Amino acid sequence: MRMINMQFPYKNAFFFLSVFFIAVSAWEAAGEQQHLNYPDFPLIPSSQTTFCGERVPVEIQDVKERFEREILISSLDYTQVILWLKRSRRHLPYIAQSLKENGMPEDLKYVIVAESALKPNAVSNKGAVGYWQFIFHTGKNYGLIIDENKDERRNFFTSTRAALSYLKNLNTMLGSWTLAAAAYNMGEEGLLSAIHEQETRDFYRLYLPDETQRYIFRILAIKLIMEDPERYGFKLTDKDYYPPVTFDRVNIECAKDIPIMLIAKSAKSSYKEIMDLNPELKGHFLTKGKHTIMIPKGASEGFTKRYEQLLNNFLSDQGKHIYVVKQGDTLYSIAKMFDVPVLSVSIWNRLDRKLKVSPGDRLIIYPKKTQPDTSK
Repeated sequence: MRMINMQFPYKNAFFFLSVFFIAVSAWEAAGEQQHLNYPDFPLIPSSQTTFCGERVPVEIQDVKERFEREILISSLDYTQVILWLKRSRRHLPYIAQSLKENGMPEDLKYVIVAESALKPNAVSNKGAVGYWQFIFHTGKNYGLIIDENKDERRNFFTSTRAALSYLKNLNTMLGSWTLAAAAYNMGEEGLLSAIHEQETRDFYRLYLPDETQRYIFRILAIKLIMEDPERYGFKLTDKDYYPPVTFDRVNIECAKDIPIMLIAKSAKSSYKEIMDLNPELKGHFLTKGKHTIMIPKGASEGFTKRYEQLLNNFLSDQGKHIYVVKQGDTLYSIAKMFDVPVLSVSIWNRLDRKLKVSPGDRLIIYPKKTQPDTSK
């Protein structure tokens, strides 16, 4: 009868216990290390903290706690702060100069960081859009074009002018830049109501929706981190920052809807590059009327000549085929007939998302050999 080696289980148990205690020791050490990584300096600088020249009363415990909370939340979101900093030189100098020209405090440039993290396509769950997060009605009230073809809330320059105008009016109405920024977040009517009911115009003593109570402190946290990133653990060199976007502007008057791809070819560029430079554009066409379009730097030289030639080719209908929809046709069967993508047929004919056609409809088709070339 073979004898069983009883030492083997005990050796295994000893091994696993050793691993367990090593893991526990490592976990405790990590915890100690995390504790040691807590900033060894006051989160809020000892010098007086202000927003737009208005003092922040950090001696009030509640104010100090709310401020520190936003500093910690922001500074620990390492990826987000790095992107703030990288994008900052692309956008903030222009805002700072615009603020100076309008006699407004420079601290307001940090509002855009709090609103959109400097992203043109930012959209909130409340329907606010773009760099400065305008809702539809406020954007329209401040002169922004917002329709099915264009949304200037996504245009950095037009939305910045609108935002500064709005903030300036709010300051005139409320007598304080801090209150103006709070109203920018929650709306002036809501803030005026809170001021009236609570009988104080001191932002730091007002009880407001949580988002707005945090909003000013979030802007202040962004200000502290971006003005002294190394203090909060962020060290970037000049080459780490994204360079400003360079471009030329061209004015175009369209007698009819013109494909954006035609603009791209006139600029010796691509559809993507034109859309990236002009994020306010929607769809594939410039509508009838006047437009100012940004194109790559240097592309304006010879642009007009190239545009006129391509436009003439486009208007002369070279390569275009008109197909009359028959009974039983669908957009898919028509696209298959001409061996073209169904969504291209939809784009050429400005069809809605339902992709429905009816007998007798006249569809523009660019057969595969000629579409979408407009450069003949």
